[in-house]
Formats: sequence, C-alpha cells, structure tokens
Amino acid sequence: MADLKLLALDQEDLEVIAAYTQDSVIKVGDMGYVPGDKRFAFLMNRFAWETGDKSRKGERRRAALHFDHVLSAKSTGFDMNAKDGVLELLTIRFEPTEAPSGNVTLEFAGGASIALQVECLEARLADLGAAWRAKAKPAHEIE
Repeated sequence: MADLKLLALDQEDLEVIAAYTQDSVIKVGDMGYVPGDKRFAFLMNRFAWETGDKSRKGERRRAALHFDHVLSAKSTGFDMNAKDGVLELLTIRFEPTEAPSGNVTLEFAGGASIALQVECLEARLADLGAAWRAKAKPAHEIE
C-alpha cells in the first residue's frame, strides 16, 4: 500500500484526515507548537484502517500531521511536560468562526484535547515509512 499524503484546506478535507488518523497513538514529547512559524505538528503511530484486513490485528504506520497558520494552541486534560505520556487520538474537528478562520480541536481518549486557533485551515498528513503489525486492533464500545 502506498504512503498517504493528504492535504486539508476545508472542513470536508479535515474529516478525511480525521478518519485516517483515528486511534493514532501519540507521545506527548512528539508534539509541539512553534508560534514564530505559526505551526503545530506531531508524529504519531497511525492505525492503518484503510487496509481493511479483518483477519489480522492490522498494521500501524509512522506518520506526521501539521497545521499551519496557527495563532494559539491550548491543551487540557494532560500535562504537556510529561514527554513520555501517550495519547490516543479519537478525532479532529474544525469549527469555523469568521471565515476563513476557526478552531481545530484534537480530541483524545480520556477527555484530553488540544485547541488550535487558526487563521485558515491548512493541514498536511504524511506517512513516513514502512508499516508494522499492530499489537492489537483498536476496539470501541458502542454507546
């Protein structure tokens, strides 16, 4: 399977990226905001849902996601200084404010989140290398 390279410039595009990154595992030390560059970026171990393999545990891929035109980044529900902490990404949402600006929210398991205020939506997702067999397939309870 080819490496993913996706660009999001609107809410529909971001929903595609959110689907591909659902259940990604992210180390707190692998994320950061650079105000001077107006960029928030992180590395993740992405669960490759697109393989559609129901007979195995699936696979993970190392990937990077970054948001440009970021004015602020605020985290809640976890300690950004706990560099070895691990978060599981549930979804990514965009709420427009005064077009083209808005707010991007990264929602994690356990109620943690990161809120990004953006001038406009621009996000890029890229797989960085080979895949490996996952230890387990993520499972979700239906509410």
